[in-house]
Amino acid sequence: MKPLTEQEIRTAFVNCTKGEAKRLSVPRDLADRPWDDLDFLGWRDPQAPDRAYLVLASAEGPVGIQLRSSDAGSWQTRRSMCSLCVTVHTGGVSLLVAPRSGKAGQQGNSVGAYMCSDLACSLYVRGKKDAGVGSRLRESLTLEQQIERTVANLAAFIAKVAA
Repeated sequence: MKPLTEQEIRTAFVNCTKGEAKRLSVPRDLADRPWDDLDFLGWRDPQAPDRAYLVLASAEGPVGIQLRSSDAGSWQTRRSMCSLCVTVHTGGVSLLVAPRSGKAGQQGNSVGAYMCSDLACSLYVRGKKDAGVGSRLRESLTLEQQIERTVANLAAFIAKVAA
């Protein structure tokens, strides 16, 4: 992924108002991110841990969505699988919910998926971050195919949000 500027990130959001996008907390360490190993930019809001953000590069430019996580519950201690990168975590997967864009979102409609709580899917797929024993299933897919699957899963999720 090519490095993104704060302005590119703020203008990428499709499911929040321009005012909300202007006020959201963009990571301060953009220059230090491992951009070559990222397929998308994902982060949690340090001031509001229940908020998360994803920005995916597309042919039309970056597309971003805001997400909310569910309250912590006993299910977080179970082994769960991220629906984007297919990494298994014990307590490291959260249900993240995105309001739909446009009128549907204004009416309270949303889309949810189970994702790595730290949104580091790209690093888990590449083996740059370890989720523990048994976290990555043995697959016959190449690394490139696993990366393509992760990006396709996120693109499909974003398409549901933007629909």
